[in-house]
Amino acid sequence: MTTRIHDMPVYAARTDQVEASLYNLWRRARRRLDMPLRIELPPLKQMALILEDDYWVVVDQNQYDLPVMAWVEFQDSGRSSLHTPVDCTVNYYHYLASQLREKVLVLMSEALDERLK
Repeated sequence: MTTRIHDMPVYAARTDQVEASLYNLWRRARRRLDMPLRIELPPLKQMALILEDDYWVVVDQNQYDLPVMAWVEFQDSGRSSLHTPVDCTVNYYHYLASQLREKVLVLMSEALDERLK
């Protein structure tokens, strides 16, 4: 999967920030759960979220896990506080992917909370 997102042409790349609470939840999940972690996104029908050690990618399951969007290049080195957002880059591989961003992050948070209980 790693090569798949790096070999895909990026439609648009934007700088972004991930809320500290979600980033910290993902860090806990990385330590306690096996990676890569696949999270089904039922409200988004054929979409799934795959969490890796260094990126998160939304894929279209009906298109053989074709990447739709990915959070990459997390700027967490030298992070001195756990309550500040983490800068990253969001790569969009589809022109409508930006409409999924907020919903995916909410579903990710809910799924990780559930799995870590």
